[in-house]
Amino acid sequence: MNESTATTPASSDPSRSFFGHPRGLATLFMTEMWERFTYYGMRAILLLYLVAAIKDGGLGIDDKTGSAIYGLYISGTYLFSLLGGYIADRIIGAQRAVWFGGIFIMVGNAMLAFGQPPLFFCGLMVIVAGVGLLKPNISAIVAQLYPEGGSRRDAGFSIFYMGINLGAAIGSFLVPEVAQSFGWGMGFALPAVGMALGLVQFALTRKHLGSAGLVGGAVATNGRASWTPIGIGVAVVVLIVSLGVMGILPVDAVAISNSMSWVIFAFAVFYFLYLGFFAGLSLEERKRVIVMFVLFVACAMFWAGFEQAGASLNLFADRHTVLNIFGWEMSAGTLQTVNPTFIIIFAPVFAAIWVQLGARNLDPSAPVKFALGLILMGVGFYVMVLASQYVVAGEKVLPTWLVLTYLFHTFGELCLSPVGLSSFSKLAPARFVGQALGVWFLATALGNNIAGQIAGDFQWDDVSKMPEQFMFIFWWGVIGGGVLLALTPWLRKYLVGVR
Repeated sequence: MNESTATTPASSDPSRSFFGHPRGLATLFMTEMWERFTYYGMRAILLLYLVAAIKDGGLGIDDKTGSAIYGLYISGTYLFSLLGGYIADRIIGAQRAVWFGGIFIMVGNAMLAFGQPPLFFCGLMVIVAGVGLLKPNISAIVAQLYPEGGSRRDAGFSIFYMGINLGAAIGSFLVPEVAQSFGWGMGFALPAVGMALGLVQFALTRKHLGSAGLVGGAVATNGRASWTPIGIGVAVVVLIVSLGVMGILPVDAVAISNSMSWVIFAFAVFYFLYLGFFAGLSLEERKRVIVMFVLFVACAMFWAGFEQAGASLNLFADRHTVLNIFGWEMSAGTLQTVNPTFIIIFAPVFAAIWVQLGARNLDPSAPVKFALGLILMGVGFYVMVLASQYVVAGEKVLPTWLVLTYLFHTFGELCLSPVGLSSFSKLAPARFVGQALGVWFLATALGNNIAGQIAGDFQWDDVSKMPEQFMFIFWWGVIGGGVLLALTPWLRKYLVGVR
């Protein structure tokens, strides 16, 4: 990322503050809030729309293919973040990346609203590009508002994190409800409107960012050359997508999803082998690379379970959950509001717990926190095992089962997600920190893609198999977390000097 340390006007003018922070933080808070409103709002209805019958306005895609498309889409946003970071760092700067990313997101969601399959899938690709441009770079600008670093920057990120979850909560509530009341088209149009509002406020208040994220790392004369490989890659992707949309090139989403998981994992393995044997690292650094690889696998496993929220759990809410609450016919996707709401409530609690444990020198190591995250994710699915047994008996269940599942998943997320990027940045050799953070995005992308594959294996037409399918994900998390706990004493020996 661009490491500019220029002090912005907002950071030096106390009359322009946001809860005692640079005024530019409010700009980024609101931009990210609207972007997450758009992202999570659309995510809440994406799979439901893909598999809905054509007579009901959906695309009528089978569950397995729809789940694969869902996984590829979620995964793609993280994969493109690597390229988005490169474009900002070397060519256009983070501010412009955020601006153009927001435009792509707005246009992509508008394309979804028309309901035409070719335009819809092209819209998904445009959104992937937009999120990849905006998501990593807006966080980079937050960091640059605090050139002094320290606890003030940490507090700034905590406020920013609240914007993320506030947008996710509002979007996950409003978008499904609008889609249910006014049709799928209006449901997809609302996120486009949300991103438009985010762009308007970004344009009006962008001046408060000062020079933070304004210039890319490469000088202007090198910008043209830097676009060449990117342009070639984009052209190839556009050509393949166009041929698929026109029906000239057969596209099997399930096969692509399966291949993508192996490609991502193979790339990660080769990268870690390179670090371990060919990067000229010291013995101590190579030991830390081993820890990084273990955490990479744990991260992918966690998100493979967690992202069932928009996949198998979303379908469970739609097909097997009582959605009439005191006369209110709730949309299935509205239950996606639960997780970000819990994050807002419990994030300060978990932060206080870690601080108190740290003061007593009892703060768990990163492997322990990752293991707890996996186990809590697994426990959440045991709740679904119990709920699905009622479904097998021919009943629909109350949404409280899903709420309890999301509570455990939120606790797991708060154990694993906040410490993830920090751990990778600490474990990576100094000259490889940027690449290590990219590998973290790869782990998330891998987990999200696997999530679509797991959801696609559910046999919704045979509910008798549902308990064992949820039990598989329970063991996936609990065994994974248990193995990581067993490895922790060994891994701790490789964490000397890392806190």
